[in-house]
Parts: sequence; C-alpha cells; structure tokens
Amino acid sequence: MITAAQWRKLALSLPETEEKSHFGQPDFRVKNKIFAGLSPDGKRGTLKLGLEAQAMVLEGKPGAFSPAAGAWGRKGWTHVVLARVKATELEELVAEAWRLTAPKRLVIAYDAAKKKRR
Repeated sequence: MITAAQWRKLALSLPETEEKSHFGQPDFRVKNKIFAGLSPDGKRGTLKLGLEAQAMVLEGKPGAFSPAAGAWGRKGWTHVVLARVKATELEELVAEAWRLTAPKRLVIAYDAAKKKRR
C-alpha cells in the first residue's frame, strides 16, 4: 500500500517537478506539463502512460489500475488505487510518466545521473 504522502514524494523526487492544482486536484508537472495527479481524498493517483505500459498494468493488476474516462484513458492516462499497490511497483511507472512529459534534455540528464549512481 502506498500513501498519498509517498505518492507525492515519489513524483516530486523527479527533476524539475512541481506540485500545482488542476480543477481542484493536486497534480505534478515538469516544465508546467502534467504527468501525474492525485485525487482530493488522496486515495487514487493518475499517471500519463504510453499505451503499451497502460495495457501491461491493466492486465497485470486490474483491481489496482484502470483507464481514465473517455479520450483521456484512450491516450494512456491511467488511475491507480493507492491502497492496492506498493511504492516499488510505482517507481518506474511514475518515472516513465515523467519521461513522456519532460523535455528530452532533462530526460537525458536524468538517465545519465541515474546510470552513474549504479
């Protein structure tokens, strides 16, 4: 189980990420582009995933992941029931959502720094 505080910490750990609000809900942005969100009650997160990654998580954990409604879901936006996942399951997914949204130069720098740490 991951808490809203852990979700927030995970999203904000990525370079140049900031928390703002969209339609009264917390969201996480890189260069003012949203890659993740959090429901007002803190029980559900939302991620921008590629369609392949979305299909993988929907099939692998259907009780934990679901597509967002309508066109958003068809574009890869995916809801996550935080009580049904572990932080370790989300680390790469949150990073992937960030990668899809961040400028290429920032992704390259992040990946290079991550490689150095290994």
